[in-house]
Amino acid sequence: MPEIERIWQANLQVYGADKVWKQMNREAVPVARCTVERLMRRLRLQGARRGKAVRTTVPDRSVPCPLDRVNRQFVAERPNQLWVSDFTYVSTWQGWLYVAFVIDVFAKYIVGWRVSNTMTTDFVLDALEQALYARQPERDAALIHHSDRGSQYVSIRYTERLGEAGIEPSVGSKGDSYDNALAETINGLYKAELIHRRAPWKTKESVELATLEWVSWFNNQRLMESLGYIPPAEAEANYYRQHERQAAIAA
Repeated sequence: MPEIERIWQANLQVYGADKVWKQMNREAVPVARCTVERLMRRLRLQGARRGKAVRTTVPDRSVPCPLDRVNRQFVAERPNQLWVSDFTYVSTWQGWLYVAFVIDVFAKYIVGWRVSNTMTTDFVLDALEQALYARQPERDAALIHHSDRGSQYVSIRYTERLGEAGIEPSVGSKGDSYDNALAETINGLYKAELIHRRAPWKTKESVELATLEWVSWFNNQRLMESLGYIPPAEAEANYYRQHERQAAIAA
């Protein structure tokens, strides 16, 4: 029971029995999944549960949109091949806030984020600039940036910045959540694992600090089922390790 509670507390109190059990396996703590589930009930520990997603971006049909180069296929064979972007909302005592994310699809790694009081192009551009600074993608990397049809993402300034960085823009063609499903999923996890669990929020500063903590945990510790129950950073490190090994063999 102390090991279960330690892992639950160390992972922002969001893990259910499955991920607690997986993390215990990673730490070589022998235990059956049914035991973890039973003891978590005894300890009254629960994982985060996601609610229904709410869209925040508003389509601007007067602005020409880039082609949909993803077609709902949110998969990538390497880092810096496909990024997706979206933003969500947070209620605070000082009013509404908006939180934008840029995610590298390969390992679901959050490469950029920003908190703002307004839903402006500058706001989502700041998240993109952080991603560009963190990743420094090569101009010939054939990187695609995908978003929904929100006016912030199809604005001239945003599209021009992608062009300056050598990134190919892509915008969902249908205008529904499925056209940007991966980004919507990350938004949902953010709301379920952080925002709803720690509400009410008083200030923008408190949201920013908590988001910084959550993003660091998400990238470096959170077990992702789609990656074989390893964190995004570990999945990327495994890719580069394998790539270097193959290059050494070829040489």
